[in-house]
Amino acid sequence: MTRLLYSLCGADETRPFSPHVWKTKMALAHKGLAYREVPTPFTGIPHIEGGATKTVPLLVDNGTVVIDSFRIALYLDATYPETPSLFRGEGGKALSRFVEGYSQFVVHPAITKIAILDIHDMLAPKDQAYFRENREQRFSRSLEEVAAGREQEIAGFSAKLEPMRHMLKFQPFLGGDSPLFADYILFGALQWLRIVSDAKVLAAGDPVNDWFEGCLDLHDGLGRSVDAA
Repeated sequence: MTRLLYSLCGADETRPFSPHVWKTKMALAHKGLAYREVPTPFTGIPHIEGGATKTVPLLVDNGTVVIDSFRIALYLDATYPETPSLFRGEGGKALSRFVEGYSQFVVHPAITKIAILDIHDMLAPKDQAYFRENREQRFSRSLEEVAAGREQEIAGFSAKLEPMRHMLKFQPFLGGDSPLFADYILFGALQWLRIVSDAKVLAAGDPVNDWFEGCLDLHDGLGRSVDAA
């Protein structure tokens, strides 16, 4: 069986950094499914599988093409029911949708402001030009203007994770006693920041930091296969 996972990389192919790809990497490891990773720069994404996507991750599973990390997780659970579930039922899917919204609307914007110049700097020149044009159109301002509040975002980042701290008073993972896809969603965001930037947003002894360190150790330390910035 051939299974390919297209991921996002900068100039260094050994440092995949997309939060959405990391969700999928953790999901595949959770299911015990082997794959070959295909690191792809921003400007290479339109050429994946004959133009099949504008974003990664993209999974090719024995000829089946699946795009989007959440759709991939649903596909994996449906296709490989004999392996550990990523959701453990409809409740887990609903939980994961909520966490996805929390991550994308609260956590991701803060990380973008903290790390946007770090991301730019880790790209090859061709991709730097693409990234600058694309993101400046998206935000209607320069990368430098987006990053102007970086130190303020770093200082305020920990407070955005207070709902996670509350949850960790009662259970070790969002999934309960063991992780589910909901955990991998928030892990992917923090792993993104860990890989692209040296900004310190979590203190030693913080329950969220302890949870994140535990997630880095999951699946034979998959998260630690890429060093921190």
